[in-house]
Amino acid sequence: MFKKHIPNTITCCNLISGCIATLYAFEANFDMALLFIIIGAVFDFFDGMSARLLGVSSPIGKELDSLADDITFGFAPSAIVFSYLCTFHTHLVWMPYLAFVMAAFSALRLAKFNLDERQALGFIGLPTPANALFWGSLVCGLTEYEVAFDGLEWIILVGTFISCYLLIAEIPMFALKFKHWGWKGNEIKYVFVLSCVPLLLLLGVSGFAAIIAWYVVLSEFANVTKKK
Repeated sequence: MFKKHIPNTITCCNLISGCIATLYAFEANFDMALLFIIIGAVFDFFDGMSARLLGVSSPIGKELDSLADDITFGFAPSAIVFSYLCTFHTHLVWMPYLAFVMAAFSALRLAKFNLDERQALGFIGLPTPANALFWGSLVCGLTEYEVAFDGLEWIILVGTFISCYLLIAEIPMFALKFKHWGWKGNEIKYVFVLSCVPLLLLLGVSGFAAIIAWYVVLSEFANVTKKK
C-alpha cells in the first residue's frame, strides 16, 4: 500500500534537507544552512506523527530516522562550526576539524535514544535537533554582528565539546508533551514557552541559541527541585 511509504518518504526529505544544509555550511552560507536544518526538523516532526496516524510504524523507519537525524542534526551543525572556525587566521590548521566530533557524539546519542526506554515522556541528554538549532543560530548571530575578539575560536571549540557531553549526559531534560493543560505539573514547560517570545524579539536569530541554553538551565533547575 502507498501509505506505508509516506513516513519514510518524509524522513528522506529530512535527510535531503540535511544534505543541503551541509552544502550551504561548507559555502559559509550560514543563514541558508540554518534554514534547511529547521526545514529538516519540520520533516522530522511529521514523519513520526504520520507513522502513528497511519499505523505503519516499522523497524526500518526507526533506523532510517536515526540516519537522517545524524545528517541534519549531527553532520550539518558540525559543518557549520567547521566552516566558521576556518574563518579564523590561526596556525592551528587542525582546529576546525575537531568540530566533526559533534557528528560522532550525535550518532552516539541517537543510538542510545533508540535503545533507551526511559525517554517516552522526556529526554536523557540534549536532543540532537536542539543542539543543531543552537549551533546554527549561534553562528548566524556571530556572523551577523561580526563578533570578533581574541580567543573566540577557543570558546567555540570548548562549547562544541560541552555540547558533545550534553548530548550523551545522563541529565533528564523535559519534553513539551502535556498529559494535561493545567499549571500544576507543567510549570517548567509553561515558563519555557512564555520566555521564548521575548528572547526571539530581543535577540533575533540568536534568540534560538539563547532558548536552547535556557532549556538546558531550566531542565537542570527542574532536576534539582525534584531532588529537594
